[in-house]
Amino acid sequence: MNAFYTVNIDGRRTDLPILKLPSGISICFFNLHGNQALTEHCGKAIAKRLQGCDIVITAESKGLQLAHVVARELGHEFYAVCRKSKKLYMQDGLQTSVQSITTGEVQTLYLSKHDADLLAGKRVAIVDDVVSTGGSLNGIEEIVRLAGGEVVCKAFVLAEGDAKNREDIVYLAAIPIITD
Repeated sequence: MNAFYTVNIDGRRTDLPILKLPSGISICFFNLHGNQALTEHCGKAIAKRLQGCDIVITAESKGLQLAHVVARELGHEFYAVCRKSKKLYMQDGLQTSVQSITTGEVQTLYLSKHDADLLAGKRVAIVDDVVSTGGSLNGIEEIVRLAGGEVVCKAFVLAEGDAKNREDIVYLAAIPIITD
C-alpha cells in the first residue's frame, strides 16, 4: 500500500508519496521533473513573491525547471545554477561543500565562472523546490557571497519540517518530516 501526503500548493492540491530514507525518517517526496503544469504553477507563484532581485540562482537538479519559470516570469535573460559535479568548463569557477537531508553525505556545489560573473554585484534570489535542514541553502548562500552577490530572497515551493518556522524564507506550503 502506498502512503501519500496531500498538500495545497498555492491553491493546487498535490499528493506526495511518503518515502522512507535510509536514516529511518520518511519524507513527503516532491518531484517537479517532468511535471510541466505543476512546475509552471509553482514557478509563477514564487515569481509573484520575489521583489527587487536582479538574478535567480538554484541548485541542480530539481530546482532547474523551477528557476527557469521564475526567471522567465521576472523577465530575466539568465539564471545561475550550482552544479553537483564539476564540468570541464568550470575550471575557474567557485565551489563549496554542503550536506542535505536527501543526500545524507557531504557534497560539493560548483558554480561556473560565467554564472559567478552573473551574480557579481547583483541582488540575488535563491529559488529551489524544498528547504528542510538548510544545508543546501547554506551552500548556495556561500556561493553567492563568494561571487560577490547579495542574497535578497530565499524562495521555495515547500518548507519541510522545522523549516516552516524560519523567518528568512518564503515558501508556498509546508510539509512534515515523519519520524515514526
